Amino acid sequence: MGFTLNYKNIVHLMIMILELVVCYGQDFICSRATYYGSPDCLGNPTGSCGYGEYGRTVNDGYVAGVHRPYRNGTGCGACYQVRCKAGSICTDEGVVVVATDFGVGDWVDFLFTARAYSKMARPGFEAELLSYGVVNIEYKRVACTFRGSNMIYSVHPGTKYPHYFAIIIIYPPGLYDVVGAQIWQEDCKEWRPMRKPFGAVWDMENPPRGDLRIRFLFSATGDVNDATWVESPNLIPAYWEAGVNYELAITL
Repeated sequence: MGFTLNYKNIVHLMIMILELVVCYGQDFICSRATYYGSPDCLGNPTGSCGYGEYGRTVNDGYVAGVHRPYRNGTGCGACYQVRCKAGSICTDEGVVVVATDFGVGDWVDFLFTARAYSKMARPGFEAELLSYGVVNIEYKRVACTFRGSNMIYSVHPGTKYPHYFAIIIIYPPGLYDVVGAQIWQEDCKEWRPMRKPFGAVWDMENPPRGDLRIRFLFSATGDVNDATWVESPNLIPAYWEAGVNYELAITL
């Protein structure tokens, strides 16, 4: 069966092409977004990034599960400006959300909380936007405003001294991704790679004894071949405890 372009088909195709040009020309990416319900309109405490309760309330609850931006967990903690494309009911600013989970929907890249989804609407139009269910959007990565260019990582609650050590990246640094992590092995005089089991978590079985030196591989593109190692100035004490936070100032 053949396909014939009529006037309506041509106009629709031209509109789609124009939308793509406008989005990418402004460094925005065109996609779609939807939302999910929760009793308190906050995030999912069992999200794929591993943030737990933190992932529910960070950024005043403006959080999202993401699809393509998830990037096997590398995108966890990144911030995105998202603007809906539903005519006059949408604001020019949209909403800035933190990626705290992996989300898959009907060809969508962002699965918002209802709180974050309705933030894209002009005052008084929140209910109308929510009635869409799924809406066209444009988005781009932006620097999180929590700590500027600093990074904060925490000893993961699942760590078990002394046989299993894990950390979780809470605040990624600006527009950089953490694409690698290593711990110094003093007796061998070498850096041992940490594993990335899921989300924002990096871990190691049978870590070195004594204070731990950690360094991170930062990339502005997500590519390990275009990245820079930066050592944390903080030594993690030999008898490490879960839940302790460490901060690393990034200058690249």
